[in-house]
Amino acid sequence: MAGADLLVVIFDVVLYRISYIFFRGSFLDVTPVCRIIIVLLNAATDSSVWLTVTFTFDRYVAVCCQKLKAKYCSRQTSAKVIASVCVISLLKCIPWYFVFGPRYTVSSVPWDCVVKPVYFSSPGWAVFAWLHRAFTPFLPFALILILNILTVKHVLEASRARRSFRNHSGGEKDDDPEMRNRRKSMVLLFAISGSFILLWMLGILYFILLRITGVYYYKGPHDPVFILQQTSRMLQLLSCCTNTCIYAITQTKFREELKNAILYLVFRFKK
Repeated sequence: MAGADLLVVIFDVVLYRISYIFFRGSFLDVTPVCRIIIVLLNAATDSSVWLTVTFTFDRYVAVCCQKLKAKYCSRQTSAKVIASVCVISLLKCIPWYFVFGPRYTVSSVPWDCVVKPVYFSSPGWAVFAWLHRAFTPFLPFALILILNILTVKHVLEASRARRSFRNHSGGEKDDDPEMRNRRKSMVLLFAISGSFILLWMLGILYFILLRITGVYYYKGPHDPVFILQQTSRMLQLLSCCTNTCIYAITQTKFREELKNAILYLVFRFKK
């Protein structure tokens, strides 16, 4: 997830948005290059979203499915799932290359990327747009909510049973390492999936509003449509920066590894 989030920052924020504002006229503005960047930033976003889903499913299996846990929760399975998500996301986003055309042509070189008018009028492209949103993020929303509900239900039932057993066996009521680990796992799960849902919500509302009203163009920077578009996109990009921060805050092992990496670099440069 952290790797996919970093790719979103590189392709969407740095190569697409910052370069468009501060480095106008660079090779990044050539239409074929711009198209490729748009495909890659959408693929990175899809990978980030679906890796959040796979993380939620991984936590569900680890907590609720003990028999499946031994087979699923392994390095080999993780590598296969991550590779599959990234490849499928890239293939799914290839049509975005054909959505955009050049804004103008100078000396037979096409420059900039603008959405072709046919994207808004063609039924085929309308189907593509709805399918794209259905898979990112409508379906992930539903899967995350369902998996979280099932996980919480299982944890509450197991916690009641464990508390009852410890009470009958005379165990300590206030110091239960297993319950403490479960609480940490639940905090991490809800922090990641909850932030994802909240930060993507405005983008979903914006997409539905545009498809209902048919208003695809804005008049200027003070147009409410433009403000809504940019705000929703800003929140989506922010959602791709939160997972690493959440890991750093909630995971002791992650904090230790990060600390060791920083200390290694410090001592390395001192030498």
